Amino acid sequence: MTPLWHLTRKSIANRRLTVALTVAAVALAVAMLLGVERLRNDAREGFAQTISGTDLVVGARSGPLQLLLYSVFHIGNATNNVSWASLQKIAAHPQVAWLVPLSLGDSHRGFRVVGTTADYFEHYRHGRDHRLRFVAGKPFAGLFEAVVGAEVAVQLGYRPGARIVLSHGSGETSFAGHDDKPFTVAGVLARTGTPVDRSVLVSLQAIEAVHVDWAGGAPMPGVSIPPEFVTRFDLEPKAVTAALVGLKSRIAVFRVQRFVNEFRDEPLLAVLPGATLQEMWGLIGVVERALLAVSALVVLVGLAGLVAVVVASLGERRRELAILRALGASPAQVFLLLALESVVMSVLGCLLGLALVLAVAALAGPWLQAHYGLLLSAGAPSATEWALLGGVLLAALLASLVPAVRAYRYSLADGMTIRI
Repeated sequence: MTPLWHLTRKSIANRRLTVALTVAAVALAVAMLLGVERLRNDAREGFAQTISGTDLVVGARSGPLQLLLYSVFHIGNATNNVSWASLQKIAAHPQVAWLVPLSLGDSHRGFRVVGTTADYFEHYRHGRDHRLRFVAGKPFAGLFEAVVGAEVAVQLGYRPGARIVLSHGSGETSFAGHDDKPFTVAGVLARTGTPVDRSVLVSLQAIEAVHVDWAGGAPMPGVSIPPEFVTRFDLEPKAVTAALVGLKSRIAVFRVQRFVNEFRDEPLLAVLPGATLQEMWGLIGVVERALLAVSALVVLVGLAGLVAVVVASLGERRRELAILRALGASPAQVFLLLALESVVMSVLGCLLGLALVLAVAALAGPWLQAHYGLLLSAGAPSATEWALLGGVLLAALLASLVPAVRAYRYSLADGMTIRI
């Protein structure tokens, strides 16, 4: 241990309350900067991994981003439905390998209900081409059977065999429930980190069955058809919300997209999920950069506070510094002492800020994913985060020169003079 480091350690220990408050301010600033960067990257990665292996998403003609958001991410609502006859014609296209219809509009205690077919479990992919897995039970087979996502099962305590009731509409509170036609949970999906975790999956026929005695979005007065009698009705859907489409060859994606976009029977839209996600990030890129800029300004404010504290303490430490000079310390050593103190406080602030981000990610990450669908990983810092930490330390090193230069200019006579 060098004498300079020993003096630095003693000096910091002697002013531990001021140093602790300064380190805390720098740590909070660094935590905000790293937290914004981590949340930005994790959100982008989570969105990108929500769906893979799907070549096109088909829905009623609207905006590409709106179609992707309500069909895949369950954000917002569709402007119109797609007729079942049109989907059959698209599915019959020579280049279409599979088509999975999606019917949205109902909910269960705040979670989206997705009407689909058994092909959904076969063809839906997430992450790096991962299939859906069951931690309990199996896909729905009966008319009033449902499959719940991992988050639904955890929050509501569902297991195979549980009885649930769907509600009309997508709000958390609905007064138009399908209480007369309850469902049985047939399976529970493994966690995927996608909106599937917060979904209740049922068959398209089940969606038709619970609305068989409804008209205009409301129950028909005086009409109630028991569950055992609904199979006597035609339960083939007349329209659905959207569809996921897989092609036999990726080369034909633009040809099939043009076929859908120029469909004559009704106005439809086909979007490429990956290209639409890039468009979305392009739109919100300004917001991302603004958040990073604000975080950087907060860090600068924290470093400015550090400099202000050290400079303000010089007035009280002039005699201390003069004594060091009298004992043989050179002006360069006094300069290094003040600079080292500032750097040590900055390093401690960066380490504490990083630890704070990791702790918040570990503790609040599952809650953010459950309630807002935001992924916040608690893994090791990325290359970008290390670069940001390096930038903060470099800025701290430059900021430490201010009090160091000021201390360097104090003379021995000035330090020993008693002012009245």
